[in-house]
Amino acid sequence: MLFYYVYMFNSFQDSINEIFKTDVAIVQKNRIHGGDINRALKIVLDNGATLFVKTNSFENVAFFETETKSLETMSKTNTIGVPKVLGFGTDKGMQNIVSDFFDNKPFSFLILEYLEPANKNNDYWEVFGRELAQMHKTRSENFKTFGFFHDNFIGYTKQINTPCNSWINFFRDYRLLPQIKKASIYFDSAIQKKFIKLLDNLENFLFEPQFPNLLHGDLWSGNIHCGPDGKAWILDPACYYGHSEADIAMAQLFGNLPSTFYAAYNEINNISADYKDRKDLYNLYQILNHLNMFGKSYYSEVIFILNKYL
Repeated sequence: MLFYYVYMFNSFQDSINEIFKTDVAIVQKNRIHGGDINRALKIVLDNGATLFVKTNSFENVAFFETETKSLETMSKTNTIGVPKVLGFGTDKGMQNIVSDFFDNKPFSFLILEYLEPANKNNDYWEVFGRELAQMHKTRSENFKTFGFFHDNFIGYTKQINTPCNSWINFFRDYRLLPQIKKASIYFDSAIQKKFIKLLDNLENFLFEPQFPNLLHGDLWSGNIHCGPDGKAWILDPACYYGHSEADIAMAQLFGNLPSTFYAAYNEINNISADYKDRKDLYNLYQILNHLNMFGKSYYSEVIFILNKYL
């Protein structure tokens, strides 16, 4: 089922013609490097517009369909900078003006506004902290439980977002358990038993938030971008409604953000003093996903966290 029919196109050229309501042509295209999952282009059109385009294989259009919904959901909170979605779709690749990047093979694409980077404002991290806290505290009128409107992806792994009335149950059944099952080839029977014990006792470590918070879902530093206004914008989401602590934990997985960010965040949405006792448990989900995507180099960190909570 498509979520935003208005954005869905069957060729790249048709999409940009429809976006600008006239025939346009590409005059410049450059690869942008850095992502593990998708390929990206900066495209300049003959009308002067600049676009950011993400691409993947033809069959992976669901990556962009679900990202569209996540970006739109965050944007509607009116709290934080999020790139505008202009369109997504598929292209058969033959004789397409961008097909030379893809060996004339069919591909899927997502078209976003291009955020021209600027120098960071002096209060860059403070403003980002307050805006993220405001997004986390925004209540949804259309979604009252934990989960999301549909399943989406964390990296290239399917992320299950079945609605659930309990955060603890949701985190057990739709975050940890699917990743543990997927990674079972790495675990002997003793480790499997430890995981069962952890899952059976999850209520001893987590608690239910006051209400479901809208999360970015993949909030590491690489998905925080300085936009043309000198403020932080957030990219590449894997949104769902959960506990705001899970986003904060992810932001610390590969190194802390500046202390000014946390101080400003606390002004709007207080981080509990005992959050540090749960941080690694939230990130167990992310590390398990890295184990499943990238292999056994993440195994020791998974086991370290598992033993920490047992």
